[in-house]
Amino acid sequence: MPTINETLLKLKESKFRAGFHLYEKERAYVADKGMNVVRAHAQDFIRTRLAPAYPPNDGKQTPMRGHPVFVAQHACACCCRGCLEKWYKVPQVRALSDVQQEKIMNLLMAWIAEETRNED
Repeated sequence: MPTINETLLKLKESKFRAGFHLYEKERAYVADKGMNVVRAHAQDFIRTRLAPAYPPNDGKQTPMRGHPVFVAQHACACCCRGCLEKWYKVPQVRALSDVQQEKIMNLLMAWIAEETRNED
């Protein structure tokens, strides 16, 4: 099982995934709210929009912008069940376990932390 750092490196090899970055507004949101609040939002988004076996609007449930977690989900291929299956071999028709949800959240938060450290 790859580590978070190994997964982030693999994602950077994808031209599409590597094209996602936090804009100033999203970086400011993280700075203003703090990582604990952003983590709580990530947990809620994953639980409600990604974890069900048949999420509503699957494939279209994650906006491209508007919240740092949404951008992270696209950058990390955790935006829909199809991407989870393609990138991580997670079956689409089975609800995500608590452990799977936690791993996704940790990956998203690592990506956000990296993006907020690398301010240009």
